[in-house]
Amino acid sequence: MNAIREPAVAGQFYPRAASELGAAVDAYLADAVKGDARAPKAIIAPHAGFNYSAPIAATAYARLEPVKNVIKRVVLLGPCHRIAVQGLALSSAQFFSTPLGKIPIDAELKTRALAFPQVEVFDPTHQMEHSLEVHLPFLQRILDTFTLLPIVVGQASPNSVAEVLNQVWGGSETLIVVSSDLSHYLDYESAREIDAKTNKAILDLNPSQIAHQGACGRFPVGGLLAVAKERKMSVDMVDLRNSGDTAGSKDRVVGYGSWLFFDGPAPSQLAKVLWGRTIRKKTSSGAPLPSAAVIDGETEFGTATKALIREHGFTLILLAAASIDHGLDLGQPARVDFNKHAPELLETGACFITLTRNGKLRGCIGSPEAHQPLVADISANAFRAAFKDPRFSPLASTERNELDLSISLLSPQSPMAFKSEQEFMAVLRPHVDGLVIADGARRALFLPSVWDQLSDPTVFVSRLKQKAGLAPNHWSNSFRAWRFVTESVSINDLQ
Repeated sequence: MNAIREPAVAGQFYPRAASELGAAVDAYLADAVKGDARAPKAIIAPHAGFNYSAPIAATAYARLEPVKNVIKRVVLLGPCHRIAVQGLALSSAQFFSTPLGKIPIDAELKTRALAFPQVEVFDPTHQMEHSLEVHLPFLQRILDTFTLLPIVVGQASPNSVAEVLNQVWGGSETLIVVSSDLSHYLDYESAREIDAKTNKAILDLNPSQIAHQGACGRFPVGGLLAVAKERKMSVDMVDLRNSGDTAGSKDRVVGYGSWLFFDGPAPSQLAKVLWGRTIRKKTSSGAPLPSAAVIDGETEFGTATKALIREHGFTLILLAAASIDHGLDLGQPARVDFNKHAPELLETGACFITLTRNGKLRGCIGSPEAHQPLVADISANAFRAAFKDPRFSPLASTERNELDLSISLLSPQSPMAFKSEQEFMAVLRPHVDGLVIADGARRALFLPSVWDQLSDPTVFVSRLKQKAGLAPNHWSNSFRAWRFVTESVSINDLQ
């Protein structure tokens, strides 16, 4: 090969003109949700044409912004699509080039890698290979000056790849990038199903669970997972979509995902990047929520539930979000493993899950009364709020990072005593009571949070009557009502 490995897919996979390419990459990075401020040590990102996979790749590369002056070396591994190779192949070129300029090859890292028998210099496999090339414009725009070690990985065991990775691992100055797409040319739902399994294998650091058709880069991915397991790293999935979500039809799609690998304890033990926001294992202030008035055991409920939210609110939000994500991936709520939850979360409880998007209601479904373990109720109602609320179409994956999620835990219902509509309105407690009304077979419920939109008691009650299918001014001797209170936690409380 010549001293410079020239771009092979400029004008096909990404723009040929430098100005257009730079603007395109900058736009993808600007649109990406930044999430946690921690920078990853390694990433997995896709390598298709920019229209298809660049939005997903950008979600990983955008996280390098805080350390763009720290990273000076990039080890880039990807699969071979054109010329097969056994083991790992380096290039004899001194520079890799894109329309944005030349990147020098790291001679020291190259020498270290060549010390292993599974590594050789083999230029033909690099000549037309796109799996490495499409990452270079992102690296050039997000990082300052850096050197590169490009490695095409053919058939190789996870341990043989890991052995080389450990040799070139370095410290905070070295970034590891593994290039891989996921499933290929399946229908949309089949792709989502197999990609969800690949995602689980990556999160579990278990390369043996990646199916042959699960990832075209399964060999370099396997090596990274082996190293991550050995080094007790943690991993977060930040995006999982396919070409049917970005720029193609849903008939034959290619799957894409982005994952971040961190040194140290798992972010889920301290904080978790959830739907583009960092949530932490605490409420925003740790202070008690406002107390309800003393009536029919509400004080006891409030005290116990506030304590439960302070201790387990983080877990409950993750549980609800996981059920929604599972629904996006597989079309059903996540199965709850009761062995993983504290005893108090296994007691029967009633909840409502409320989803909003850009300040507008996107789904709200729940259980008026406790009938199953609280964790099961949360998982089931989160799925139903996202996909089964008859007022809305099922949630799309493109909406996920724009959602706000809140969980309201409901006290037992207490029957209200009154003999007339005037007495009923007199005993109603605005901004405190959740309310259930019924007349015959018609019944409806408002959470206490509805007072925020309907602060006038007359309007609040008339709207609830309409929800039950009654006239706004309806009254009869068979009209009944029950009150309850709630304690709530939202994704915003934990940021």
